[in-house]
Amino acid sequence: MTTFAMAAVVLVAIGLAWVLRPLLGRRADGDVLREASNLSILRDQLRELDADLAAGIVSAAQHREARAELERRVLDEARGKASGPASDRVAGTRTAIALAFLIPVAAVLLYLQIGDRDAFSPMASGPQGGDHSISQQEMEAMVAKLAERMRANPGDPEGWAILARSYYVLGRFPEASEAYARLTEMVPNDADLLADYADALAMAQGRKLAGKPMEIVQRALKVDPTQWKALALAGTDAFDRKDYRAAVGYWEKLRGVVPPDSDMAASIDSSITEARQLGGLAAAPKPSPAAAPPGPGRVAGTVSLSGALAAKAQPTDTVFIFARPADGPRMPLAIVRKQVKDLPAAFSLDDAMAMTPQAKLSNFSDVVIGARVSKSGSAAPQTGDLEGLSAPVKVGSSGVAIVIDRALP
Repeated sequence: MTTFAMAAVVLVAIGLAWVLRPLLGRRADGDVLREASNLSILRDQLRELDADLAAGIVSAAQHREARAELERRVLDEARGKASGPASDRVAGTRTAIALAFLIPVAAVLLYLQIGDRDAFSPMASGPQGGDHSISQQEMEAMVAKLAERMRANPGDPEGWAILARSYYVLGRFPEASEAYARLTEMVPNDADLLADYADALAMAQGRKLAGKPMEIVQRALKVDPTQWKALALAGTDAFDRKDYRAAVGYWEKLRGVVPPDSDMAASIDSSITEARQLGGLAAAPKPSPAAAPPGPGRVAGTVSLSGALAAKAQPTDTVFIFARPADGPRMPLAIVRKQVKDLPAAFSLDDAMAMTPQAKLSNFSDVVIGARVSKSGSAAPQTGDLEGLSAPVKVGSSGVAIVIDRALP
């Protein structure tokens, strides 16, 4: 608290100095120089007038009249220097006094309006002795306070998101699902929120996904076919219904969007193996060692379809995955064909797929990897096709991620 208060006072003082200095300081250097220059000109004119009198150019009467005019101008300059800026300084001083009072008051009022008043409480820093853990009762109290705030301000989606996740962490799944229901009404097309909603609702129903939770899962997958939690839940539901083929399909898609060396990937592999065994499904074919491409002439990665474009593609639409030189002709160096229903999918492009013996991946240092959904089935790009391109990558790279995210004009 003491550190916070000192920092706040220092920041307010710096702000006051920044604002008040121009009001209390001297006139700008430009004003001083301009006045000095004007007075110097008047003095020069007076000397020239005296010289003209001595040379007989002007009469004594003309000299007196011209001198009187110059003296009036000098007097006017002196008065301007004394009275104008003085009045400005008085006004500036009054303004500075007002701001010196209003700025700290406004800062305090603003903090009381939007800041955390409890931060000033000695208890806010937790119990003495360095124990900063929050008990279950304290967590419940904070969540209850948040719930009360949301009842008073139900139009805040960020507040509902925090409340829903807090309920979920506390194991209060019915309340979490109700909060997610309010949140997804305000943000209806967020696949992540929909998947979290389905998860909470299933937990509230005794870990049962059948019914409304699966309806919400399908909504999430319609928005984003690669949403990992929705794929996991859909696979679990199919497994529970003993539809092992469908479970394998969902989990294989999920396997394509998680890091390949993660614990989650290993768990998914185990689930896929179990589903294949229970369903009497053939094991996934292993790549032939003879077909394994040489490292230097190979690029590998994954291709996925943006959720925003999912509605513009049919499951049987052809997907071409290709590599072309980063510079020079756009002729593909290697190409492989898949379908939208296979996405997200891993790919590997190598010299064995070269279009001509002279145009191989290993002949280039940098390539661009692209993926295109072809409505016509033709490899030539056409208006309405969906495409995604990588930045230039080195030949021999792996883990290149391509997202099909735009429609060709």
